[in-house]
Amino acid sequence: MSIVETDGPELLAALRKLLAAKNIVSDEDIAARRQSTDNASPGQGAKMVARAWTDPAYKALMLEDGTKAAEAMNIPMVGMPPLGVLENTGDVHNLIVCTLCSCYPRAVLGYPPFWYKSAAYRARAVRDPRGLLGEFRTTLPDDVQIHVVDSTADYRWMVLPKRPEGTEGWSVEQLAAIVREGDMVGVTVPSV
Repeated sequence: MSIVETDGPELLAALRKLLAAKNIVSDEDIAARRQSTDNASPGQGAKMVARAWTDPAYKALMLEDGTKAAEAMNIPMVGMPPLGVLENTGDVHNLIVCTLCSCYPRAVLGYPPFWYKSAAYRARAVRDPRGLLGEFRTTLPDDVQIHVVDSTADYRWMVLPKRPEGTEGWSVEQLAAIVREGDMVGVTVPSV
């Protein structure tokens, strides 16, 4: 039987067998990737953010190469698209969207929230980003520029939110606890 003649689970098994025979990927590699994706959660990204807020060298790495920064936190990135990280500042607020589908940094943040995949979110993020942020109860000063950034199948993005005032002296664990998934996509901002 050829791969062309199979379907469903048989096709998947045949494909895995072919990949293993060509030493491209083993069943163990596939199982490890599935496990790491299943274990991924916004908590991983929150730990990255908290470390960046407290460690200038890590912050520089994160902004230069998000993939290496994730790997430095033991988040497996093998086989994943590159990760870019955009910093929110007092002048610029980044909002992440995937205009075509639901490209999302799953290795770092886990599965995307339901609203991220919706056509309404994708359209509003492009047409009316300030109005969309308002729906998430995020109000920014009028002079803050909003940059809408398109996450793609080739390159995934996340946001390094601005550290809230009043968190000086907090531990990495305390800081990570206030970072929400929406903060790392740019629809919300961390608060204390």
